[in-house]
Amino acid sequence: MDFSDAQIDRYARHLVLPEIGEEGQQRLLESRVLVVGAGGLGSPLLLYLVAAGVGHVGIVDDDIVDLSNLQRQVLHDTSNIGLSKVESAQRRLSEINPEVEITAHKQRLSAENAMALIGKYDLVADGSDNFPTRYLINDACYLAGRTLVSAAIMRFDGQISTFKAHSRSAEDSERHPCYRCLFGDQPGEMKDSCADVGVLGALAGIMGSMQAIEVTKELLELGKSLSGSLVLYDALGADFRKISVKADPDCALCGPRATIHRLEDVDYTAGDPVCAV
Repeated sequence: MDFSDAQIDRYARHLVLPEIGEEGQQRLLESRVLVVGAGGLGSPLLLYLVAAGVGHVGIVDDDIVDLSNLQRQVLHDTSNIGLSKVESAQRRLSEINPEVEITAHKQRLSAENAMALIGKYDLVADGSDNFPTRYLINDACYLAGRTLVSAAIMRFDGQISTFKAHSRSAEDSERHPCYRCLFGDQPGEMKDSCADVGVLGALAGIMGSMQAIEVTKELLELGKSLSGSLVLYDALGADFRKISVKADPDCALCGPRATIHRLEDVDYTAGDPVCAV
């Protein structure tokens, strides 16, 4: 691999890891990751992906930086209040690693644009904070054949999993569930959000950092994938639990009798289409 002296210095701690080395770092530099939401989860996730040298990072968010964000959304600072989150993120991330290409998608993710956006990237990470968006991202990733790393936080609790039902084979029909396999059909009514019940700021750092680890593992095919597992974290109890989950044979998206074949088959309009944690 032909790394510059600056790259050897920047990525030195990766290059000496036998599991990554020059070949793995080159793969990261050639990877494309889309992050939905530049908020609490997206902040540490984006910081670590860009620092790690993921070559092209896209950010989808149509919100602006608000004072109430700064308790947990560490990507932004007081001077950027009122600025669009994608612009604020782009400025900060470019300072961290100027050789990473960062594309700011200042728009809402919707059924109309999700497939086109997701199709441009190798992997998607979800940092949204509402069920309609989570289901939309899950469905679009499955239909586009893209792996999804999804996390969620509320109050003092976090969860994370990886979804790649598109890679399931006939021989392992119970492996690689999608988001719908775990949580069923999209709820008809919106549940409480972090704005309603609160969230511990540092919890976003833990779960967003875990997302960055799982994204890196998927890109490099390292270790054991979280596909088929759901990790739950209770911050107050300092307790992690890992639950095994299987694909649902009756899943409307990835089951053998699926009824969802395109995003237009689902109503994703309930609630706010995009809201970063």
